[in-house]
Amino acid sequence: QVQLVESGGGSVQAGGSLRLSCAASNSMLCLGWFRQAPGKEREAVARIYTGRPTYYADSVKGRFTISHDNAKMTLYLQMNSLKPEDTATYYCAATADLYQCARGNFRYWGQGTLVTVSS
Repeated sequence: QVQLVESGGGSVQAGGSLRLSCAASNSMLCLGWFRQAPGKEREAVARIYTGRPTYYADSVKGRFTISHDNAKMTLYLQMNSLKPEDTATYYCAATADLYQCARGNFRYWGQGTLVTVSS
């Protein structure tokens, strides 16, 4: 069983920055960030495979950066130029199945960290 623990969420004003972290109990090749705003469906934010970003949602391109420190088994999401519409609970996810990774399907999930952006 893989455990994922997110941290780094909080409240910030529009235009500000936050960096989310996700500590994994195992080394994983495919990891991603998802988010879910109140009353909305969960959406994929970014995905990374073997240390190389492979996906960003259009809504975060140019503002968010996903990265992975394999030695520390920690996933990051640097979020800049935050907007009120970025307000959501952000989840870290991982999978060892490369077939599912390519399809954005993840087996392991963290508990989430809340990000609130005020205008």
